[in-house]
Amino acid sequence: MDVPLSAWLIVFGAIAVMLAVDLFAHRTAHVIGVREAAAWSVAWVLVAVGFGVGVWVVAGAEFGQQYFAGYLIEKSLSVDNAFVWAIIFSAFAVPRQYQHRVLFLGVVGALLLRGVFIAAGAILIESFSWVLYLFAAFLIFTGYRMIRQRNEHVHPEKSPVLRVFRRLVPMTDAFHEQRLLIRRGGVLLATPLLAVLVLVEVTDVVFAVDSIPAIFAVTSEPFIVFAANAFAILGLRAMYFLLADLMHRFVYLKIGLALVLVWVGVKMLLLDLFYVPTTVSLLVVASIIGVSIVLRLRATRGQGRRPVAAESAGAFRMASAEEIAALEPVWGAGSRRAGSSRTEKDRTEKGRTEKGRT
Repeated sequence: MDVPLSAWLIVFGAIAVMLAVDLFAHRTAHVIGVREAAAWSVAWVLVAVGFGVGVWVVAGAEFGQQYFAGYLIEKSLSVDNAFVWAIIFSAFAVPRQYQHRVLFLGVVGALLLRGVFIAAGAILIESFSWVLYLFAAFLIFTGYRMIRQRNEHVHPEKSPVLRVFRRLVPMTDAFHEQRLLIRRGGVLLATPLLAVLVLVEVTDVVFAVDSIPAIFAVTSEPFIVFAANAFAILGLRAMYFLLADLMHRFVYLKIGLALVLVWVGVKMLLLDLFYVPTTVSLLVVASIIGVSIVLRLRATRGQGRRPVAAESAGAFRMASAEEIAALEPVWGAGSRRAGSSRTEKDRTEKGRTEKGRT
């Protein structure tokens, strides 16, 4: 597939515009309800499908099917990612109105990181074709491990990343609205929201290790791999708010996702012996996901929405209005003046104390 530079610029431009629209629509922190999340989910899916139709018309049916197969794989694997997000937010007791800002920044970081991973993967495959067999073996092993550990859950409070973050970065115990950093007493401090963002980014890196090799099983075209990843990730935030309180009903999710990984791993492993048409691969993936959804709806019939429960990662609170009003500027000359004035004030008070003692 000969992809002109203009096509890449169109994709990057579309992503930038959609991120700007999303940021503007959520510029004020608020709780995102089911209806709003559903509307945004439909909008993101329509954008992704519209792009796929464009690929189909311009590049042909084969590349169009490759895009939709990659998009479906990435979208399916993203559900597990959203489940981990729900556990992280629950462990830190992140207020619902501040969760979108974390996910927005997380998606921006995910797009950049996955772009790097995709470029590296494409270069490896181009230079060493046998890498595909390593990808295949890794996907099959990951699927097998996912089935065996399907009842195990993530524990953010035990994360080594969180332990290192707390050791290296001074952190306050209070949420200061949507701020990631604050300055208090001349000292720069992280809020719990920054720790959550770090965990979200690390989680995406872990999931990218599975999803990107899986997409390379259905297409070797970096443009399609990136586009499928990007459009699936862009709609992930809305899908999270839509499904966050329904995660307990995804009883067969890990089994379905594991079978998808095993399927694409086997397909990649047999690449030189037997070619599986993209249409067949797309139908198999759609069937696995569809059956797992039907089974989980039947198994959890009658169960309503409820938040995900997780072990606490710490005692966090909401900063008072007085605490927020007393914050110093984080960046710029204002923060330096605030720090220097406080230092001068401390010196003056110390001098008065010593003078009083004499």
